[in-house]
Amino acid sequence: MQFGEAARRCAFVFLDDVKGKRQQKLKTVTKSEIVHGVTEDYMRRRLNAILKYANTNCPFYRSLPYHGNLDDFPVQKKGDFILHYDGVLSDEYRDRTDELARLTTSGSTGTPFSVLADPEKMMHVNMNFMAVMELNGFRLGMKRGEFRAWIRGKNTVPLYRQIRNNLRMIDISNMSDESLAEIIERIRRERIQVLVAYSSAIVALTDYVERTKPDLRHWDVEMIFTMGEALPEGTRKKARELFGITPVLSYGNNENGFIAVSLYGESEYTIDLYHYYVEILKMDSDESAAEGELGRIVITDYYNRAFPMIRYDTGDTGKMRMWKDGTGRMHAVFTEIYGRRGSLIYNTKGEPLSIHVFMNNLLNFEGILRQAKCIQTGLKEYTLQFNPAKGVHVDEEAVIASYRKYLGEDAVFTVEYVDSLPILESGKTMVSEQRCGQYQ
Repeated sequence: MQFGEAARRCAFVFLDDVKGKRQQKLKTVTKSEIVHGVTEDYMRRRLNAILKYANTNCPFYRSLPYHGNLDDFPVQKKGDFILHYDGVLSDEYRDRTDELARLTTSGSTGTPFSVLADPEKMMHVNMNFMAVMELNGFRLGMKRGEFRAWIRGKNTVPLYRQIRNNLRMIDISNMSDESLAEIIERIRRERIQVLVAYSSAIVALTDYVERTKPDLRHWDVEMIFTMGEALPEGTRKKARELFGITPVLSYGNNENGFIAVSLYGESEYTIDLYHYYVEILKMDSDESAAEGELGRIVITDYYNRAFPMIRYDTGDTGKMRMWKDGTGRMHAVFTEIYGRRGSLIYNTKGEPLSIHVFMNNLLNFEGILRQAKCIQTGLKEYTLQFNPAKGVHVDEEAVIASYRKYLGEDAVFTVEYVDSLPILESGKTMVSEQRCGQYQ
């Protein structure tokens, strides 16, 4: 245990004790409800409470015919909330916006968006984050290295917050071997204990470590926490072998917080039913998808009263399984998260493919391709972008054949060579992109 970790933990406990231990109690409850599930009565009460509040306090919801049930409320995408922003904002907080926090998405995969959050919601966001981390071994105060494409004046963290949260900003704007070597040395030198990164960054880091075999004996890293697109199981297994750590899988967004997390090294994502009501709706309608059917992830946030997000279409796709245990408590998991609808690729038969396909396929060409991206431009047309390893010849036919296996024998390919794939402001590098008009 490092001194900074212990000092921050003591400070948190002391300050929270003064305030009646509200945060500690909420964190404990959140952890318990994520692991043990919630009652149907709890889900019903929380859902009815936020629906009634929105109908009473928000001009947008008030202008619609009275909605008694969730199904009566419209499904809304990010653009819909932006369009009706002033109307969704609660009357209770309309003249108190200076008291509200701003939860902002960078817009790196879509439209920039900021959600106003009341103090109660922010406490839930913070304790939800700590809960999902602690369930996987995190200790309050541990030194975190957060991998992003940090842009000064846009998404960087103020120095006082870096110090308070024991956070180190690790810039991944450039993921060359030279940059990765510097990142590894910095992790060692600054004794960083937790790596928080989008899966694509962990894929690149793991590949580099396997190829170059740097000395990791003096690392202090105890936890790897991945976000965004699903981490390929092959990379997860490799990370266990190289680092002695099983990376944690998580799913969430900046607007709401963490929605699901893997527990105990499992590959499925346990959904936080304490904070959210989660639906999977069909890809082409607002009807509920069948259990195990791929659909759109739609959430209702129980706790943000300043800006009630009811039936928010997150733009992500996945499959969900829900069940009641022997004690009558409800549980749910995402069995698979396919990622953004804008990166969902279909084969020539019109069947959707998991982002795992493209991330795992790249593993077959380690040492040959540093990066690769598949762009669907037509019903059967695809562009492959390759960033080859330095001085290595790429057998195009072999790589195309590997993609054809998943996309279809009648797939038509165009190959482009690039110096690198762009790293988005969020820190993601996309391995697939949908540009076909029929699927957008």
